[in-house]
Amino acid sequence: MDRLVAMKQFATVVETGSFSAAARRLNMGQPAVSKAIANLEEYLGVRLLTRTTRAQHLTEAGQRYYERARVVLDEADEAESAAREAATSLAGRLRIAAPPTYAALHMLPRLSEFLDTHPDLTIDLILDDRWVDLIEQGVDIAIRLGRPADSSLIARRLGSSQRLLVASSAYLDRMGAPKTPEDLLAHRVIAYSQFEGPTAWSFTRGTAAVSVAIQPTLRVSAAEGMRSCILTGLGIGMGSRLMFTPELAAGTVRPVLTEWSLPTIDVWAMFPSGRKSSRRARAFVDWLEGIVGGDGELEPTA
Repeated sequence: MDRLVAMKQFATVVETGSFSAAARRLNMGQPAVSKAIANLEEYLGVRLLTRTTRAQHLTEAGQRYYERARVVLDEADEAESAAREAATSLAGRLRIAAPPTYAALHMLPRLSEFLDTHPDLTIDLILDDRWVDLIEQGVDIAIRLGRPADSSLIARRLGSSQRLLVASSAYLDRMGAPKTPEDLLAHRVIAYSQFEGPTAWSFTRGTAAVSVAIQPTLRVSAAEGMRSCILTGLGIGMGSRLMFTPELAAGTVRPVLTEWSLPTIDVWAMFPSGRKSSRRARAFVDWLEGIVGGDGELEPTA
């Protein structure tokens, strides 16, 4: 038995929550994973998991073994990285999840800089507005806009972006621009939301605060769809400055109600909890943090 391989298989079962999910992550058949865990238990002489028809749970011995195995696996990854990688170069695979619009506008145009520095590195990029399960999907880093929903994850704030109300120049030329937040009720409003019900937009100006209950004409659950609605002149929408950087610079999209402020939105790098982040992941986040303010649209952390 290769004990390091067995540790990895067992840790994957624990972290993904099931034999089937572990099999997908390990690119193995589920029976092979089950047999591997059974062989490990036989080798150790203890039961590591209790199994039911619906789930499996760690035994006390299994919990102790997992905690020690996780340390060993992390140290092994670091040892391999140290042996394979030159002082300024990284190698291996890095799996990153990011919102499609943010990635297309702010990551991908400059990603070649990072890859040119690390030619032996390969990147798997998962583009999805939805929050993915970092453990189940085997993600090393998730880039997310907005407050982290899972407090168990390790989070690093990269910076913040201004929220704006924007519309295409064509829409504003045709319909006019709102003068007050309440004027939005007479406009077609596009909301970026996956939820039903009223949407309240809160504005501040000095010491004044106003909340307007918007009844959107259109709700869109993906940022790229939201962008398309704005660009084609369907109405007024709220988005971060990051979402419309090129169009704002070109003047094809214009901000409205600029004398009123909206809450800013933070950009976060999220790491899976329960294990040490790899050198590859830390290097990528360091690089990304170094370029986030490069277009002048994202205020880096202090």
